[in-house]
Amino acid sequence: MRPCMASWQTAVLEKTVTRGRVTLRLWLTVQHGLRCNTMKQKTATLEVPSERYPGHEQVYRLMYLGRLLDEEAPNFLRKNMGWSYHAPCAGHDAIQVALGCTFRQGKDYLFPYYRDLVTSLAAGLTAKEIILNGLSREEDVAGKGRHMSNHFAKPAINIQNVSSCVSNHAQHAAGVARAAKYYKSDAIAYASFGESSSSEGYVFEAINGSSREKLPVVFVMQDNGYGIGVPKREQSANEILAENYRGIGNLHIEICDGRDVFACFRSMQAAVDFVSAGEGCAIVYAMCARIGPHSNSDNHTLYRSEKELEEAKKRDPLPIFRNFLLKEKLATESQLKEIEADAEKEFNAAVEYGSAAPIADISTVEDHLLPPAYPCTENPEGIPASDTGEVCTLRQGINQALKTEFRRNPDTFMWGQDMASGEKEGIFKVSDGMQHEFGNKRVFNAPIAENYIVGTANGFSRFDQKIRVVVEAAEFADYVWPAMDQIIELSHEYWRTYGQFSPNVILRLASGGNIGGGLYHSQNLEAIFTSIPGLRVVTPCYADDAAGLMRTAMRSQGAILYLEPKAMYNHPFTRCKVAEDFVVPFGKARLRKEGNDISIITYGSGVMWSMKAAEMAEKENISVEVLDVRSLNPLDTGAIVKSACKTSRALVVHEDKVFSGFGGEIVAQIMHECFEYLDAPVERVGQKYIPVPFNKTLEAAMQPNEKIVFDAVKKVLAY
Repeated sequence: MRPCMASWQTAVLEKTVTRGRVTLRLWLTVQHGLRCNTMKQKTATLEVPSERYPGHEQVYRLMYLGRLLDEEAPNFLRKNMGWSYHAPCAGHDAIQVALGCTFRQGKDYLFPYYRDLVTSLAAGLTAKEIILNGLSREEDVAGKGRHMSNHFAKPAINIQNVSSCVSNHAQHAAGVARAAKYYKSDAIAYASFGESSSSEGYVFEAINGSSREKLPVVFVMQDNGYGIGVPKREQSANEILAENYRGIGNLHIEICDGRDVFACFRSMQAAVDFVSAGEGCAIVYAMCARIGPHSNSDNHTLYRSEKELEEAKKRDPLPIFRNFLLKEKLATESQLKEIEADAEKEFNAAVEYGSAAPIADISTVEDHLLPPAYPCTENPEGIPASDTGEVCTLRQGINQALKTEFRRNPDTFMWGQDMASGEKEGIFKVSDGMQHEFGNKRVFNAPIAENYIVGTANGFSRFDQKIRVVVEAAEFADYVWPAMDQIIELSHEYWRTYGQFSPNVILRLASGGNIGGGLYHSQNLEAIFTSIPGLRVVTPCYADDAAGLMRTAMRSQGAILYLEPKAMYNHPFTRCKVAEDFVVPFGKARLRKEGNDISIITYGSGVMWSMKAAEMAEKENISVEVLDVRSLNPLDTGAIVKSACKTSRALVVHEDKVFSGFGGEIVAQIMHECFEYLDAPVERVGQKYIPVPFNKTLEAAMQPNEKIVFDAVKKVLAY
């Protein structure tokens, strides 16, 4: 029988349907009569519905206290005190209290979404902490007011600080569950979100990947019939969106009445039992009522009728549960009044405290942008101390550093596409020999799903700060776009949590052209990545720098974009001796050639063209200085300024497009710091402002080379 769309229920009380390896269980309320407002609550038994059920009194208290907080948020907004974003949770109370009580503080990992007020309260946040978050105060345990209100978190007990990018935390839940499985923990990851955000591709990627790997993840989908103002019939052909996932193996699906406390606890318990047995992941799909608007900025009367709003109020879980307790003689009126009075006392104290709490300290706004980097005290300049070590190409230098760091730290992992397919081991062989030496539990293939690759790295690193994850974020840098939201997540996790969580992830990307790859195989992305606060971005040219930067990255905290100029992987120009423990500090440029007449500031492939152009210039008695910045963010502005002031003329060279390329930032730094020392305008060399063509002749016509660099040198000197 199909569910009644108006009342979010079905005529089936309990039913188990098994189709192959997929289990669908229905724990829904019986409907009596044809009209939704004649619905009558009925529960199969009065037995404890879950081993994590805390008792009727505590459940009712949490729901009642949550409702007080939910209704107070708009009052703070009207008084212009804060809570400028609030998504009411009324109508979701039953599934949220079940989810929050099922979560084990400090053991499991909870990824709530912006409507999960009661979830967070039941999971361990206090009323005071809820209000401090809503008012963005200094004492907000989520991150001292740095994130939006209604983004509830308490990292100290594993309630995760998630983003406003709805449901992309499903990937993080999958990642931390992968780590729990690897380290043989009994922890469970819970990812909660609205039913409509399950239309997002990254939700499918998370469920698909978690089911394949049999990861202990419970995805809780709260269905209130709308995605903001869009009815769910415009989201999916299935009225129950969990049905969209029915064909996936190793997946247990629970569908419950999200207004029935007992049904919700039973479904949560069934999901926990399934994932704890190592059978796979689970979905708990709860039919809720949306009593209020999507948020304080949403006027739902523009798309919902008065009748619908009245019917929604009749499906309110709080009075339903209260009446149930009285009817079944599980509590008396006086007992419930006492519970309510106690909750009101806590609520009033929280309001008083939060209203007087200090606002965030503006002097700290730049704190915790980047987590600590490895100090490189043994080599603070990032220059080899001696001419020792094995001669390597750029590719071999990266490979050497990966292997030595994997031997040094057993809590290192690497995954990506085509990383460990027999003897293939990466399309460019950068990971050559890695799986053979370290096994397929530490080095393994990922699905062709860039968001899943990067998102699970974020989640995996949450399990323990000693973990370092290296991912080939995409086989070619140009294919990384589906993971961009996850890269943004990585960039502000440390800042957003006020230093409580650092995603220790190195994202390797083969970037650049000159291989005849054309579109999606030849672009340079550094100008985009360096514009994102919270990311470190490096790009080496020589083998020793490649090894040194990778080694430093794997010993540091935080998210690091490691851009590898793919045309240089096996180029003889990159060959040099690489000492086994060589490290290169972030933000430290390397002077590749001293000169007096002009400074070339460059990186990546540009180093080769610049060095060859300098040789051409020497034949005409022109002394060229070449500075390889190596690290784009942080940038060694001091070395750039020193060189430009010394020669009084500067040329910036990179492979990327001149227009909007990263070279523009270098020029701006030079002009700001060296203007009085300059004898000519700063010139730039880079690609023409067009996509990289596939035809090699066309590609060569739009790319820089040593001849173009040499001509630019003469142009600057002729000024």
